[in-house]
Amino acid sequence: MNILVLRTDKLGDFITALPAIYVLKQYDVNNKIVVCVAPLNKALALSCSFIDEVIVDTPDSSVLELASKIRQQNIDVSVTLFSNTRVGLALTLAFVPNRIAPATKIAQIFYNHRIKQRRSEVKMAEFEYNLELTKEVFSDINLNYKQPLLSFEDAKKVHDIFCINNEIEKEIVAFHVGFGGSSDANWNLDEYEILIREVLKQKKYQVVLTFGPDENELYEQMQARLRGENIIFYLSLDGLVYFAKLISNFRLFVSTSTGTYHVASLVGCPTMTFFGDSLFASAKRWKGVGDKKLQEHFMLPVDTKLREKIFEDVREKLSQI
Repeated sequence: MNILVLRTDKLGDFITALPAIYVLKQYDVNNKIVVCVAPLNKALALSCSFIDEVIVDTPDSSVLELASKIRQQNIDVSVTLFSNTRVGLALTLAFVPNRIAPATKIAQIFYNHRIKQRRSEVKMAEFEYNLELTKEVFSDINLNYKQPLLSFEDAKKVHDIFCINNEIEKEIVAFHVGFGGSSDANWNLDEYEILIREVLKQKKYQVVLTFGPDENELYEQMQARLRGENIIFYLSLDGLVYFAKLISNFRLFVSTSTGTYHVASLVGCPTMTFFGDSLFASAKRWKGVGDKKLQEHFMLPVDTKLREKIFEDVREKLSQI
């Protein structure tokens, strides 16, 4: 069977799709698994052994061009995890016979298998909602998946070379102070500086600050704030797959709920993560796909006094790692 799974939004959103994609492949290894992703997720998708083909939905292409790419794969069933009118129309024009999607928004008119999930009620995590949709393909599918879900044979080599090049002899605790995606809560830079210095005081770990390729200004700001400290500042210009390999061997990855957090959880790195104080932005919906024992979540309230208390809790946790 040729199965198409579509998730064409951001990095963290695509990672929440990977457990569903994995179990579809494991149900029958002869299934051909095709995914449709946004350009930024192409390299990560290609690195997954349980994905056979990757379709990239480029923003400058037409719906007809997308439909043509889909039609070439001779798809038997599609599972759209996040739908919009463009994707729904492309699947219809590609004559995909069985089109599965959540029953939401006007785009549901393009699907002949519409599933009521009411994701806004957040009765489970995003990746769990995605897993549930696979039952519409195979009713007896096993929803369990391996941990970590993504691993690389050369990950330790990448980590070791990074350590040699930066003269690192200790385990690494990383901070990623930027944010994007659906995250609506984070510490400010003054607060992050205090947390970073809490780890530095212990002298047990090498602190690494990571930055996305478009965060050059933030990279320079943090360098100025922490000049003279024993910190490695890493601007990620080596690609997403390299970044995933690198952080898979870190001792801890500290960040808000953003794409890099989901990468860390995907590859089995322990995480400390900060979430917005709303159901939509909460850990209940956006927890990582990794082992729950390796994830520590903190909700950042709007109330100033409550926020201060959470900050002190985080500070104490970091002083004891």
